[in-house]
Parts: sequence; C-alpha cells; structure tokens
Amino acid sequence: MLNQNNTFIQGFWRLDSWGFSSQELLKFIEQLIELKITTFDHADIYGGYICEEIFGNTLKLKPSIREQMQITTKCGIKLPSSKFPDYTHIYDTSYEHIIESVNRSLQNLATDYIDTLLIHRPDMLMNPEEIARAFNQLKNDGKVREFGVSNFLPHQLDLLQSYLEFPLVTNQIEASVLSHEHFDNGNINHLHKLRIRPQIWSPLAGGRVLNDTSDKSARVRKVLQEISDKHNADIEQIAIDWLLTHPLNFQIIIGSGKIERIRQTLMSQQIKLTRDDWFKIWTAYTGHDIP
Repeated sequence: MLNQNNTFIQGFWRLDSWGFSSQELLKFIEQLIELKITTFDHADIYGGYICEEIFGNTLKLKPSIREQMQITTKCGIKLPSSKFPDYTHIYDTSYEHIIESVNRSLQNLATDYIDTLLIHRPDMLMNPEEIARAFNQLKNDGKVREFGVSNFLPHQLDLLQSYLEFPLVTNQIEASVLSHEHFDNGNINHLHKLRIRPQIWSPLAGGRVLNDTSDKSARVRKVLQEISDKHNADIEQIAIDWLLTHPLNFQIIIGSGKIERIRQTLMSQQIKLTRDDWFKIWTAYTGHDIP
C-alpha cells in the first residue's frame, strides 16, 4: 500500500537514461530504502514502455527487497513506440486496456501485486463504470491494493470516486514555485477537504527553477537566492521546502538518479520557512502583492 508516512517518493520516469547496470540499480534502490524512501513511482509508458522492465529485472536479483517497498504505477495513455508501433497517442481508460496494462506491468516489474495504480491522465471519453469494474476486478484478484489518479481536476476525481466503493488514495499533480495552477483552480483545497494527500511531480519545474530565463523565473530565483542565503541552504532546497510548508503535507516525487543530490533534497526538511518567506516567493511568481 501507499506509504503515507513518506514525505519523498522516488520517480523512475528517466530510469532508461541513467545508464545503470542491474547491480548498480539494486545498490541505488538499497540506498533509497536506507534513506527511508520506499515508495517508487512508475508508469507503463515511461522510457517507451521499458522503465518498468529495467526495474523488474533488478528486482529479480534480490526478490526479497520487494517487501521493503511500495510500487506505484500508472496506465491510461497509449504512445507509439518500438514495442507498440501500431499505437497512436491517445488516452484509453477502457476496462480492457486497464486490465491489459496492469497485467503487463506486473510481468515487467517482476511482482505479483501493485501497491497503488493511478489513472495517468483524465480521459475525455472516460467511462467511470468501466474503470470501476476494472478496479474492482484487480482488487478482488489481489493484483492491485489501492487506487488513485494523476492530473485530475476536482470534478474529474469526484466523478470517478462516485462509482467506487473504496477511496482513491492520491492525486499526482504538478506544483512548484513556478507552477501555481492547482493552488489557483481549487484542486489543492479540494484534496485537503477530502483528506487526500497529493503527490507532487516536477517540484523544481523541470529544472526551470535554476535555468529558465523568463522574467517571472528570474524574479522567483532572485527571492529564492535571498532566502537561501538567510537559511544557509541552496535554491533547490528552498523551492522544495516551499512545497513542504503547505499544511496538506504534500508528498514530493524526486526524479534524480544521483544519490548525493537526493540526500541534499532530503535536507530541505530541516529548513523552516517563515510565512514571510513563503509569501515573498508567492508574490515573486505572481508579480504583484496579494490583495
């Protein structure tokens, strides 16, 4: 099941580009577990449908390590790839595709259950009855323990939830000092109302926190630097702690394959931003004072 005690989740969407051997990846996983990062985030499509398989081949070297981790994966997007050259880029949340995707993920990940399955993106043709039928079958078969969504807006989450007899456990959404969409559209407040702890992807805005040249990014980076100097931290740590300061207790998905950088990220938990700090960053993004 999803480890709700973890603040950080390790994402593996770039795993195919890290150049790890199976033994090196096993060592990396063991180091993560030592750091108490035990939830590992995947999706069927990552790496052109190969990242799950890379991870699963490593688990085969030490099957017992599976008991120390929680695996999240996602389905619902089709992408053309070398494995599926006939696919076109569409969303597919049909009963058949969900079942097929999960069975393939189980095989690729070398496991007989997935801790948490997410619908990857809202599907304009989503039939909540079909998703509920697939979820119920997967749960009853013991193949998936918990379910959630990714990139859903409040009305989309509520629609799916209304067809389920068990609660959705998370919604993966983008948020950062350079991405306020889900603060502004009511999604974070809605999740707070439902006591659903979101998982935050792209918490450093895909690197734009450090290297984007727009006026908005430059304003935010200037304030981040001032605050980081005050706290004797780096800009990335301040940007992460800005998210951690929120009372909903976000879970942060880390995308790095470098263990030292991950250790540095974890140190952001030791920083305690003041409200003044937090709102300085907020207003640097908006470019104007709060009302």
